[in-house]
Amino acid sequence: MERRIIDENITLIPYYPNDEVSLVWYQDPEICKQVDNIDYVYDIERLRNMYNYLNTHGECYYIEYRGKLIGDISLRDNCEIAIVITKEFQNKHIGRKCVSEILKIAENKKMTAVKANIYSFNEQSRRMFQSLGFEKIAEEWYEYKFK
Repeated sequence: MERRIIDENITLIPYYPNDEVSLVWYQDPEICKQVDNIDYVYDIERLRNMYNYLNTHGECYYIEYRGKLIGDISLRDNCEIAIVITKEFQNKHIGRKCVSEILKIAENKKMTAVKANIYSFNEQSRRMFQSLGFEKIAEEWYEYKFK
């Protein structure tokens, strides 16, 4: 995996252990609810286990915006995409650009489709994924098929 420059502001940086920065994102109860549908925040062990899993079962990147790490995005070997962006940087089309870049990676890997698990209450993520061409295939699953 290598750094992927999306535009002058956004770069995807391959995962490396950086608990000090990334744990902050997962200390936000709203973020944890959006991502995992849980009512508690991550501890360091849960964070490390998650990143270890994502990094060994696919590709995981930090999202860097104007020199600051603001979230992460992953493409798992099972064709599932997951993304987290801190609240202060949501609704700025950063996620949309990052998912578009991950779609390029998936297509280069010859994946025929990718999917995203989006909880029914996460309207913001649902709108973003659908704007990129993902279609609802099950109650909380959306899929993007490559042509």
